[in-house]
Amino acid sequence: MSISLNKGQTVSLQKSDGGGLTRVRMGLGWDAQKVKGFFGKVKEKSVDLDASALLFDASGTLVDQVWFSQLRSKDGALQHLGDNLTGAGDGDDESIVVDLGAVNPAVTQLVFVVSSYTGQSFSAIENAFCRLVDSSNEQEVARYDLSGSGSHTAQIMAKVVRSGSGWSMTALGVKTNGRTIKDLTGAVAQVL
Repeated sequence: MSISLNKGQTVSLQKSDGGGLTRVRMGLGWDAQKVKGFFGKVKEKSVDLDASALLFDASGTLVDQVWFSQLRSKDGALQHLGDNLTGAGDGDDESIVVDLGAVNPAVTQLVFVVSSYTGQSFSAIENAFCRLVDSSNEQEVARYDLSGSGSHTAQIMAKVVRSGSGWSMTALGVKTNGRTIKDLTGAVAQVL
């Protein structure tokens, strides 16, 4: 059963049987806003959004990152499944798979961000979402709606935090600006 999260809400990644999720996938989906062209034809511009993950230790130090230029974390626990340049198609346009049990023990937080590589603002995007999926059965665990136009070019979507022996996810929805994760590291540090 999926939980639709609001900004600031947290969900435990414990299963109903008491065990924890071990492999999850953070999916990002979006559509480019449709615009009317000549003679009333509707056209869809392509928008290149990028899903990325930043991995931090307990002191807030950046330990690793996963994005279109580094598709796998150093410990092998996170794997980016590829860069979608347009947002065309249904479902998840980009995904990052996480083996929670294999995450470096020093890492306490995984922060997921989305940025517009082509520099378009979120006002050019519709139907944007991020969702956490249990990879063992492809069941959606939680979803957060990223829609809402604005002049921002990036958003800090969510963080997955190690809590005791398990993990939890918090929807953040912090609007910011930047084309790649290199532009977003400072903004992300503010939400740790």
